[in-house]
Amino acid sequence: MTKTDWIQQEIDSLKSQGLYNNIRTIASPQGAWLTVDGKKVLNFCSNNYLGLANHPAVVEASRKASAEMGVGPGAVRSIAGTMSLHIELEKRLAQFKGVESAVTFQSGFTANLATIPALVNKEDVIFSDKLNHASIIDGCRLSGAKIIAYEHNDVKSLEEQIQANLKNFRRALIVTDGVFSMDGDIAPLPDIYEVAKKYEILLMVDDAHGEGVLGKGGRGIVDHFGLHGKVDIEVGTMSKAFGVMGGIVAGKSVITEWLRQRGRPFLFSSAMTVPDAAACLAAVDLLEDSTQLVDRLWDNAKYFKAEMKTLGFNTGVSETPITPVMLGEAPLAQQFSRELYEAGVFAMALGYPTVPQGKARIRVMISAAHAKDDLDQGLEAFKKVGKKLGVVG
Repeated sequence: MTKTDWIQQEIDSLKSQGLYNNIRTIASPQGAWLTVDGKKVLNFCSNNYLGLANHPAVVEASRKASAEMGVGPGAVRSIAGTMSLHIELEKRLAQFKGVESAVTFQSGFTANLATIPALVNKEDVIFSDKLNHASIIDGCRLSGAKIIAYEHNDVKSLEEQIQANLKNFRRALIVTDGVFSMDGDIAPLPDIYEVAKKYEILLMVDDAHGEGVLGKGGRGIVDHFGLHGKVDIEVGTMSKAFGVMGGIVAGKSVITEWLRQRGRPFLFSSAMTVPDAAACLAAVDLLEDSTQLVDRLWDNAKYFKAEMKTLGFNTGVSETPITPVMLGEAPLAQQFSRELYEAGVFAMALGYPTVPQGKARIRVMISAAHAKDDLDQGLEAFKKVGKKLGVVG
């Protein structure tokens, strides 16, 4: 027996349980259609909400910046990696989101890993929604603070946990996703804000799936609820609706200043690349110029979800373009995904540990890039596979 045999045993166990993730390879730009493992298929997987990942203006901005300034920043932000594009992007993002200040990171994941440990430590407590994203969970663990989970989107549970525990700690942080990526539901942020205000606790929202989706022209969940100036920290990503790569922390200027001094990914990992920063600026331009793409996204989502319900599929509690097709057990979800692929639709199965046991699903990600004919073709494939596998009548 070798020292890595246990790893192979764990992999074999994943396969036997239907939990092994067969990762497909894409050989085309992101868009409504992809070339996946050599086959042209309808794309129902990507987080490319607005179709910006291959938008000509975004691609051209990236190309032009690379030609003028190179590609890599060559250093961490705090030594020699802060470039004029980073400063311009941060100013534009702050204006776009209506906050005092913004600071960028390499990804939304690293934005959470930077922010939470910089604000709380082992003397403090974090009140965290039970269904928060893995990057929030990892940021909380790295902080060393006591983590107290409250029931999902349950403000009463949150307040009960605060009342029972707050007195035992120096400082506290409430953290929630804005849009929950697996179910597509939205945090009751106005009510959470009232609780944070009542107990004078810092409030942080991860708006990764809300930016470019919620609010006027995609300005996010804080704009959606009219909570400008009331939410202390907005964390987000530019890898979804913005179509590029990078993370953002926006809010009070004292917090972004502190993150430039103590946010570890800012201090110890190289900055966003030149083409990424330029492409993000182009995406902001497009969002500020028109709400057309955001409007089309929502029109597509409402149409698809309504038709799926008519067919008899369970789309859960989604309030956003994220459309979970609830199937229950992971082997069924994986078989459903394989059948969809054969029918020309790329829609991956999600099972444990991404979602809880018994709640496996196909998660359909609707985009502004989809034409109505694309959606109808996808609906026909779901109908065909759903009937074949006995999911719908």
